[in-house]
Formats: sequence, structure tokens, C-alpha cells
Amino acid sequence: MIGLAAGSDAGLAQKLALTGENPWRRRKELIFQLAALGAILLGMVVLFALIIDVFLDAVSRLRPEFFTSFPSRFPERAGIKSALVGTIYMMVLTGLFSAPLGVGAAIYLEEYARAGRLNRFIELNIANLAGVPSVVYGLLGLEIFVRVLRLERSLLAGSLTMSLLILPVIIIASREALKAVPASIRYGALALGATRWQAITRHVVPLALPGMLTGVILGFARAIGETAPLITIGALTFIAFLPTSPMSMFTTLPIQAFNWVSRPQAAFHANAAAAIVVLLVLLLILNSLAIWLRGRLQKRLSW
Repeated sequence: MIGLAAGSDAGLAQKLALTGENPWRRRKELIFQLAALGAILLGMVVLFALIIDVFLDAVSRLRPEFFTSFPSRFPERAGIKSALVGTIYMMVLTGLFSAPLGVGAAIYLEEYARAGRLNRFIELNIANLAGVPSVVYGLLGLEIFVRVLRLERSLLAGSLTMSLLILPVIIIASREALKAVPASIRYGALALGATRWQAITRHVVPLALPGMLTGVILGFARAIGETAPLITIGALTFIAFLPTSPMSMFTTLPIQAFNWVSRPQAAFHANAAAAIVVLLVLLLILNSLAIWLRGRLQKRLSW
């Protein structure tokens, strides 16, 4: 009887160890969960504290005149009209350059490129470029677009520089969306007589489009808040006119906020806080648009 009891206890201990019901193991798992939850809550508390502080500083300046006035040496008269319009123009041009190139590159690398050293070399460099500091892209844009191509400090030069910045993000996200499409979709289309191009454009890409769209919007969200590349290529910090063509000089909301923060007057700091709030609203609009479009596309595909 004693041997049977000892054997049953050993079997129970082994079963508890295999099923993960060891009290010490459960205690460690609980400690890890609490630590992870604490890290998330700490980050959220700091983020909300910063947002509330910025919003309280910006409340006094968020008036219609702030959106319809040009920058001024007098903080009470200063506005973000040129910076807001310049930001919108730059994002439109950046989207026209980066979205087709990024999606096209992802389709080629995922659907057409053959596995080999060259393909692995390209994939490795794209992954590395996604982590390169933004100021490096600013130096590249300064040398290629401003000096070699002689685009000067224009809206076009800034948009091309931002396109280089977000291209790796779009390519990686689009490739992951294409990988998520089951191979049976491709084989089924080919078996029914479709060409490879027809299978990709009519079956694979529509299914991967929500993920591609998310990658594009994430790239835009990164570009809209960048300052270092634009300062490097020589974007102006004080403009009292609106850009009229891609070759016009320009400024953006991050650069305008940076200019106001660097001034000693507290009134300019309030203007900078208001510009940051407007920039946050634009980011929320972009992300909300991405979520809405992704949900709409997924519903359409599920029909």
C-alpha cells in the first residue's frame, strides 16, 4: 500500500509538472503577468499625462484664427496656415510616390522573384533600411534630390525624401499581407486557367489589400511626424505664403512646432502645443481611416 501511495504521489507530481500546474510555476507566471500589466499601465499613464499637459497648454490658442493665420513674430498673431497646408501637400505627394512603388516592390519580391542570393540580399537590405535613423534619409535626400537633381529646398524634394523613409515600412507590411494569403488561392486560380498576373491582381492582391493599406497608413503616420529629414534638406521654419507648385518652398507642422519650442517666450510654447494637438488629430484621422477602410474591405471580401 505504501508503495502504491508513493507511486501515485510521484505520478501526480509528474502530471502537475507536465500540465504546468506547479504552484511555483503558476506563481512565476502571475508575477510576469503583473509586471507586464504594470509596464503597460506605466506607459499609458505617462502618455496620457503628456497629452493632457499639451492639451491644457494649447486650449488658449485653438481658435479659428490659429488655422487661418500665417506664422508671425508676434505669438498672439501667429498661426499654422502655411504649415498645415504644407503638411497636407507633402503627404499627398509622398503617397503618390511611395504607395505604388512600395506595393509594386512587395508584389515582385513575394510573387515573382526567385529564391537566391540576390533576393536574400535585397530582403536583408530592406529590413535594415526600416531601422535606419531618419536623419540618414535626410542626408541622402540632401545629396541626391537637393544637390544632384537640383530640386532645391522644394516640396518635391521633401516628398521624395519622405518616400524613401517610409518605403521599407510599406514593402515589409505589404509582403507580410501577401504571405498571409493561402497558397491554395493561387493554385486554384492557375488550375482554372488564369494567368499568373490574373491570379495575383484578381485574387491575391484583393485579399491582401487590407494589410497593405494598413502598412501604407502606418508609413504615412511615421512621415507626418518627422522633422529631422526635412530640417536636413533645408525646409524653412518661417513661411508667410502657401506653396503653389511642387517646386515651392514649404514648411510642415513638426518644423513649425520645433521653431516655436526653440523660442524663449511662453506664448510661442503655447503655439507649439496647439500645433502638436493638430498634428495628433491628423494622426488619429489617418489611423481611423485605415481601420475603417480595412474593416470595409474585409466585409466586402467576406461576402
